[in-house]
Amino acid sequence: MSKSSVLILCTGNSCRSHLAEGILRSYAGDLFDVHSAGSKPTGTVHPLAIKVMKEIDIEISHHTSKHMNEFLNQKIDIVITVCGNADQACPTFPGQLSRHHYGFDDPAHATGTEEEILTVFRRVRDEIRRIFEAYADGRRDTLKHK
Repeated sequence: MSKSSVLILCTGNSCRSHLAEGILRSYAGDLFDVHSAGSKPTGTVHPLAIKVMKEIDIEISHHTSKHMNEFLNQKIDIVITVCGNADQACPTFPGQLSRHHYGFDDPAHATGTEEEILTVFRRVRDEIRRIFEAYADGRRDTLKHK
């Protein structure tokens, strides 16, 4: 069975899309070839995104912030947007079979003490984890019944 290629899109490609990319790759790398990008990438991966992923033993410090146009000439089967702006700016990719949108708060905009900001990053990470693990479980179930 060949893996489906998944592109996770966000505006800045600094937090949410990297959290989702790391989680989906860790949980279902046997099913999906996972990438992330942004419509207006910041050029960096937020250090607190890296930190909260390390807390669940997922390493994303090697990730880079990329523009979604880098993927326009690649076969992308599934596009998943994780913020409203990316959902609106999302083009159709060659070979795209499906598109999904799951909106999450942007932890990069959290304010307060470092611990309060980390709490927001952890909450968003955990929300993304629940959704993307359920998505992968659904895909596994579908493949079992084919």
